[in-house]
Amino acid sequence: MTQPQAAPDNPEKLASFEAEIASGGRIEAGQWMPEQYRFECLRLIQMHANSELMGALPEREWIPRAPTLARKMALVAKVQDEVGHAQLLYRVAEDLGKPRSRMIEDLLAGRSKFHNVFHYPADTWADVAVIQVFVDGAAMQTQGALRSCSYAPYARVLKRICYEEDFHIRLGIDVHKSLADGTPRQRAMLQDAIDRWWQPIMHFFGPRDQVSPHLETMMRWRIKVKTNDELRQQFLRQFVPLITDYGLRVPDPKLKWNETEQRYEYGEPDWEEFKRVIRGEGPKTAARLQLRNDYWRRHQWVREAMDSWRVAA
Repeated sequence: MTQPQAAPDNPEKLASFEAEIASGGRIEAGQWMPEQYRFECLRLIQMHANSELMGALPEREWIPRAPTLARKMALVAKVQDEVGHAQLLYRVAEDLGKPRSRMIEDLLAGRSKFHNVFHYPADTWADVAVIQVFVDGAAMQTQGALRSCSYAPYARVLKRICYEEDFHIRLGIDVHKSLADGTPRQRAMLQDAIDRWWQPIMHFFGPRDQVSPHLETMMRWRIKVKTNDELRQQFLRQFVPLITDYGLRVPDPKLKWNETEQRYEYGEPDWEEFKRVIRGEGPKTAARLQLRNDYWRRHQWVREAMDSWRVAA
């Protein structure tokens, strides 16, 4: 998503806007905002919406294969929640000036991004547990922090989304515990899933922070509330014990707690892989976008019927 060229912002309006932000205020959709602020908010929320929509697909694949009826029903409900989150977020993003239809078309054409973790396969039932606990747990670090961001419509909708995501994590912990306490084969399956997902989850927060004017502006305007490193450390503090307390192995031999600095040290993940994945070269990128495109075409008649109904009304 490339920022379009725009005329310079009105200096007086910009000063008033920055004073509002500095005082802890929030910006509503109808208020004046700098074009860079509008662009960054739209980029962030659109990617979040895309990720919720695409993030439903790995777990959707397991609905017919869930091990019990109760697990199947819970998984159906979770997938419905994720798609519902996408619709809420696309609606919030629309107020920033881009129609929902264009956002979805950009996603389906590969012109806009979704989170790296949803480009990977979910090969076993243990992958579902890892997604629900650790992927959703990583997402909660970001989304929980953004509840205090300066764009008011996004902050409001995140309250509902985070409430439901917290429930999803609790659901995943139940699956995680069942596998960790299960047979040797089940424990091995869970360990294998953790091994495969660890690097994508570490990638989730983005590269280590580099001080830049762009980052400073995003933090000053409270579009970003915490840095990549802060969010990754929050995640490690909360979720590493969920692995080690069950006698499972964190697949990073360099991971250790630094008591002096009160932070985790960890091995640097392969950032070249991260770049490839977010460019759309992940192992499941093409297949998942193809599935979304197939359903988009298949349901064209529904959109046409709805458009006809709106014209008639």
